[in-house]
Amino acid sequence: MPTSVLIADDSEFMRNLLREILEGEFEIIGEAENGVEAVDLYGEHAPDIVMMDIVMPIRNGIEATTEITEEHPDASVIMCTSVGQEEKMKAAIKAGAEGYITKPFQKPNVLEAINDVVPA
Repeated sequence: MPTSVLIADDSEFMRNLLREILEGEFEIIGEAENGVEAVDLYGEHAPDIVMMDIVMPIRNGIEATTEITEEHPDASVIMCTSVGQEEKMKAAIKAGAEGYITKPFQKPNVLEAINDVVPA
């Protein structure tokens, strides 16, 4: 069974980009535009991995990650961040994120981050 992935990013462009990179090798179970949707979709589908943008409206990626990992300690969250957000990355790792990738995404980096988190 393919690894299931939830994509959470407020940018439709970024969600489409990630979907294109992941499609074929992974099952995309849903897309969230903000942290609240991400938490809801996680609860519904319990995906193997969440690709979580840090900067999102309503609830940001760090808050959403905290909420998901408190309720589901075995959740695997990979943060998606822009270059220069190192401070936020530290907070994200504290919140329970297992890895991160920086924008602009490139397929090898995305797949490498996923493979680091999900044993083949």
